[in-house]
Amino acid sequence: MFRYSKLAAVAMIAVAAAHGAAFAEDKPDPVVAKVGGVEIRQSEIDLAMAGLDPQLANLPPEQKKVAALSALIDVKVLATDATKEGLDNDPAFKQRIAFLTDRELHNAYFKKHVVDAITPEEVKARYDKEIAAVPPQEEVRARHILVKTEQEAKDVIAALDSGKDFAELAKEKSTDAASEGGDLGYFTKGRMVPEFEAAAFGLEKGAYTKTPVKTQFGYHIILLEDKRQQQPPTLEQVEPQVRQLVMRDKYIALLEAAKASASVEIEDPALKKSYDEVSKPQADEQTQPGEQKP
Repeated sequence: MFRYSKLAAVAMIAVAAAHGAAFAEDKPDPVVAKVGGVEIRQSEIDLAMAGLDPQLANLPPEQKKVAALSALIDVKVLATDATKEGLDNDPAFKQRIAFLTDRELHNAYFKKHVVDAITPEEVKARYDKEIAAVPPQEEVRARHILVKTEQEAKDVIAALDSGKDFAELAKEKSTDAASEGGDLGYFTKGRMVPEFEAAAFGLEKGAYTKTPVKTQFGYHIILLEDKRQQQPPTLEQVEPQVRQLVMRDKYIALLEAAKASASVEIEDPALKKSYDEVSKPQADEQTQPGEQKP
């Protein structure tokens, strides 16, 4: 059960992901430079590199390091002057620092209890749950020949009846240049226009339509090559999406536990109403791994 605002959960995960690089690992942290006696360490370079303008993201590593160091030196010299002027005691500045501290603590807690706490077993269990919730779907593999007129379509059917090869006729006659030999691959219901879909799914394996199938694109002759149950994506194919679902659920559970022992009061009635609306329990959406609409 999705018991917290989807909007809030998704927004939180995006923020935490954007600040993931801010969590330093335990490793050697040498001094890279000094500015007026203030040390700049490698860990600060790493943080600065993660926060560089996206336009610099494709620079070679050494150039990115130089850009990050240059930015840090600029920050340090102006920060020193700002401190001399007492800007660090400005109420607005202190308020912003308090907010940034809370946000980074939130992210650190999220990383420890959600991101780092996810196990392969949890991901596999969620994958199995999602796959089990997907009703089996029939899919077919078909070829088609698309022509402009009904008479052309009838002529193609006559050629097929006389033993002509479907793929060769498709190469010769079809106006659909996007498919090789008319091959459309496998598709499920809902992926093709209704007239085409009804005809394709109504065929037996190996059969082709004996009358032209008219759609908005022209006249089709359809050959059904195979019919089977659609195979679900493997865990390896959808692991990032499944991991996101596990991450979302863990975060929601973490919030619920924390809020159970916290008192939340919103003074503005209109704002409280809106907050309560987006925070009330909702039914979990059935997001199927790998599911796409054309």
